[in-house]
Amino acid sequence: MTKPDDQALILREPAELQYRAQLDALIQADATTSRDAPPNAWKLSPRSVLAYITGTPKPIEATIGGKKVSVAITRKFFNDDALVERAIVTLASERALLLVGEPGTGKSWLSEHLAAAISGCSTLTIQGTAGTTEDQIKYSWNVARVIAEGPKPSNLIPSPTMIAMRTGGLLRFEEITRCVPDVQDALVSILSDKNIVVPELPDANMVFARPGFNIIATANSRDQGVNELSAALKRRFNYIHIPIVGDQKTEMAIVRDRSKELIERYKIPAKLEEPVLEVLATVFREMRNGTTADGTTFQKTSTTLSTAEAIAVALDSAIYARYFGTGAIGVADVAKNLVGSIVKEDLADLQVLKEYLSLVAKKRGAKDALWKAFHDAAIKAVASAS
Repeated sequence: MTKPDDQALILREPAELQYRAQLDALIQADATTSRDAPPNAWKLSPRSVLAYITGTPKPIEATIGGKKVSVAITRKFFNDDALVERAIVTLASERALLLVGEPGTGKSWLSEHLAAAISGCSTLTIQGTAGTTEDQIKYSWNVARVIAEGPKPSNLIPSPTMIAMRTGGLLRFEEITRCVPDVQDALVSILSDKNIVVPELPDANMVFARPGFNIIATANSRDQGVNELSAALKRRFNYIHIPIVGDQKTEMAIVRDRSKELIERYKIPAKLEEPVLEVLATVFREMRNGTTADGTTFQKTSTTLSTAEAIAVALDSAIYARYFGTGAIGVADVAKNLVGSIVKEDLADLQVLKEYLSLVAKKRGAKDALWKAFHDAAIKAVASAS
């Protein structure tokens, strides 16, 4: 993929562009060591793919743009490293990979970075929906040209799957369980035979996969059962379950790093300070679990309070503080932007939030000014949403 001339016109760069310096540094590191060699058609060795996703303790010396520089390899995925290792091993085999987990656990994020590190392209993507068709998975035709000239290879419109097969790349299939079973099963022959048959073409009617081709699919555990995968398709996927982050320290690190990236992207001159970050992470963790460290219990929300939601609240709070607040991100800004993430389809969750504020935040606010500011602002936000 070529880097666009005007980055200002791009809202969000794909991983292979945003982290190009890190990928180039790791490619150079692979070239100077005989210990690891990338598998056929891979850009990086498995060990370097892991280093790219989980980060390295020290920068890597590399030549970027004709200059020798030290490139820090940052951590992209904060869950268990063993999950990443298993994903890399799966993709090095002929089995496809299915990442399963609650919404907001980083499945798509991990999928994108695996594709960027392994094949150098994370944009060959199919978004699974109830309206996804088999044509979107295999191929379609330029109808006007077919009417005029008949079916010819030049009139065929390749799908992301076909492009990935021709180039030996990775296909990302997002939310595969949202597709109807008949559409899902279009993948069975692709994963088994590694080819796509084009019966409309009398000659050259088969597209064969090149080495390196594979599929990374994602599925929300809450969607499973809506369109469950067939037994044949399940057998062709290796399942890796991505859990919600297990400890607050790790969750804070995720929110800290991702919110920093987003705040810089939006050119907001503010920083999410540690005390504010700790309040945000604590609220999400306690409301997700329905209990506090001291044993206070309350109802859980119907909404999945994932780490991704906490990052969204952090960004909203930064934007709110920039345009409608003091400029500095405070707990009051967090409180004002919390309701939309907690209360979605089920208005009963508003009562859950009220219960948490009454049982937990108010009690802490009697001893801690930060929690008092959070409680008072959250009460007003809840009142305006009622």
